[in-house]
Amino acid sequence: MKKIFFLLVLSFLMVCCARVGSPVGGAKDTIAPIVVSSNIDSSRVNVPRNIKELRIDFDEYITLKDINKQLIISPPLKKMKKILPSGMANKYLLIKWDDTLQANTTYNFNFGNAIVDNNENNALKYYNFAFSTGDKIDNLYVSGELKSLIPDTKNKPEEISSVVGLYQIKDSMDYRQKPYYITKADPDGYFELNYLSPGKYRLLAFEDSNSNSVYDAGKEKVGFLKDQIVLDKSISGLKINLFPSKKALKYEEMKEVPGGILMTFEGNPDVVKVLSVSEKLKNYKVTHLPKSDSINIWFNAKEQNLGIDASDNLKFSYDDGVKKDTVSVFYRYNKKNEMSVTNNSGNLLAPNEDFVLTSNYFVDKIQPEKWTLVSDSISQEFTAKIGEKNPYQIKITSNFKEGKKYSLTVPKGTISSFFESTTISKRFDFETDKSEKYGSLFLTLQNAPRENFWFQLVNENGTVIYSKYGKDPQIIFKSLRPQKYQPRILVDNNGNGIWDAADFKNGIIAEDVFMYEKKVEIRPLWEIRETWDLQATEIMPTKTVSEEKILSPTKTDSPKKQE
Repeated sequence: MKKIFFLLVLSFLMVCCARVGSPVGGAKDTIAPIVVSSNIDSSRVNVPRNIKELRIDFDEYITLKDINKQLIISPPLKKMKKILPSGMANKYLLIKWDDTLQANTTYNFNFGNAIVDNNENNALKYYNFAFSTGDKIDNLYVSGELKSLIPDTKNKPEEISSVVGLYQIKDSMDYRQKPYYITKADPDGYFELNYLSPGKYRLLAFEDSNSNSVYDAGKEKVGFLKDQIVLDKSISGLKINLFPSKKALKYEEMKEVPGGILMTFEGNPDVVKVLSVSEKLKNYKVTHLPKSDSINIWFNAKEQNLGIDASDNLKFSYDDGVKKDTVSVFYRYNKKNEMSVTNNSGNLLAPNEDFVLTSNYFVDKIQPEKWTLVSDSISQEFTAKIGEKNPYQIKITSNFKEGKKYSLTVPKGTISSFFESTTISKRFDFETDKSEKYGSLFLTLQNAPRENFWFQLVNENGTVIYSKYGKDPQIIFKSLRPQKYQPRILVDNNGNGIWDAADFKNGIIAEDVFMYEKKVEIRPLWEIRETWDLQATEIMPTKTVSEEKILSPTKTDSPKKQE
C-alpha cells in the first residue's frame, strides 16, 4: 500500500513539474530562406557549357510552391530532367538538364515566388540566379507595364498569368516556340526582363492561359510592339496593352437547329459560299451576315422528307476564301423546333424604348397591319420593323406612355421566315415603366475619332449593357437602369463594321480602344453630364502597340441595347 501511495505522489509531482516547465512560444518566423552557396562559383562567369545541373544551398529547409508555373529559364532549356525538392523539404534546390549550354550566353533562372521555407511558407520573392558561359554577365533590361483594356469576363485577374518575351530577330522566327528571353508580369502588370544581351528583338506579351509559355493565337490575349527593339541600352517605362487576338479562319462544325442546319466557323469570315451536294436537299436558303461566324441553311424538312423517319446524312460544300471542302451532318427533324417569337423586352419596358420581339428563325417578312396594339381597350398606332443588323429581332415603335399597360396581339402566320411561319397566335402583355426609376447620361466627346465607333456602357462584370454605333460626339442615354457603368469606345478604324482584334502573325495592331478614367454611377432621377477628352485618355495607339459579344457588334447575338 505504501508503495502504491509513493507512486501516486511521484506521478503528481512529475505532472506539476511538467506544467511549470512548459516552454513558451517565441516570435513567429517571418524571414525568407537565405542562399548560402551554389555549385557555381561566386563570379558566375566562364561556366562550362557541359554543366548539367544547378544546385543552390539554403540556411533552412525549403519547399517549392508551383515551381512548374513559377520557374522561367531564359534562354529556355528544352531537356529538363529533375527539380528538387519535390514532396519532402530539403536544404538545397537542385535542377538537372540534358541540354548543352550555348557559348557566351547569360542564363537566368527566375524562380518567382516558388522558394518558401518549410515552417511558415515565407517566400524568397522574385529570386533570380544568373550565370554566363562567357566572360561577363549581360546586364541590360527591359521593363514596363501590361494592361488589359477589354477585361476577361470568365477569369478573375488573379487567375490570369501574363507573359512577356523577346524573340531574336532572325531570318526564320518560330513564334510557336518559347521566346528567347521570357518573364512573367506581376499581378499589377509590371514586368522586367533582366540579364539581356545587346541585339535586335521583337517583343511579345500574352495571357498564358494554359501555362505553356507559348502564345496561342486566337485563344489568348496579345500585345506587341509593331517595330523591333534595338537593344543597345536598357529600356524602361514600356506600356503594352493586351487585346483579344484574331482567330485563324477555319470550319468548326454543323448541327441541327430550328429551321435547318447551323454551320459555324472561327475567324469571322467575310463571305462563305455554301452549296448542298445531297440530292435529297434541293430547296434551301443560305444566310450569312458579313463577319459573322455563323451560316444558317434553311429548308422545309417535312416537304422534302428530310430526317422524318430516320436521320439523313446531308452533305455540303463550302468555300470561305481560304479553304474549299465538303462536310456532312446527320440530320433528324425535331418537330418541337417550330418558328416562334418571344418578348425580349421583359414585362417592364424602359421609358423611351422600343418593344422588341425575338424570333428563333431568320425573319423574312412581317404583316404588322394584321397586328393590334391595345391600351385601356383602345387601339394604338404603331410601326414594326425587322432589325437592320439583327434579322432575328422585330422592333415595335409607338408612343408608349409611362405607367400604362399594353397588349400586343400577333396572329399566326404573320411573321415568316423563308419556309416557315408562326403557327400560333401570341399576345404580349407589358407595361411602360416609370421614368423616376431611371437616370440619364449626357456625354460630350472632345477630339472624337474621325471614324465610326461603338460607344459602350459596360457593367462591373464586363458585360456590354448599352451600345451605340456612329460618329456623333454627343452621346445621350435617357433611360439608364441604376448601376455603375464603365464608358468605353471601340473604334472601327478600317470601317468594316466590326472591331478587329490584334493579329500578331501579320503584324496588324488591334483597333483603337478608349476607356473613360472613371465609372459613371447612374441613380434614379439623376441627370449626369460629362465631357470626355479622348486626346487626354490612355489609348491603344495604332502606331505604337498592338471574347465575344463585345467584339462582333454585327452578330445576331449582339448586345442588348444596340442601335
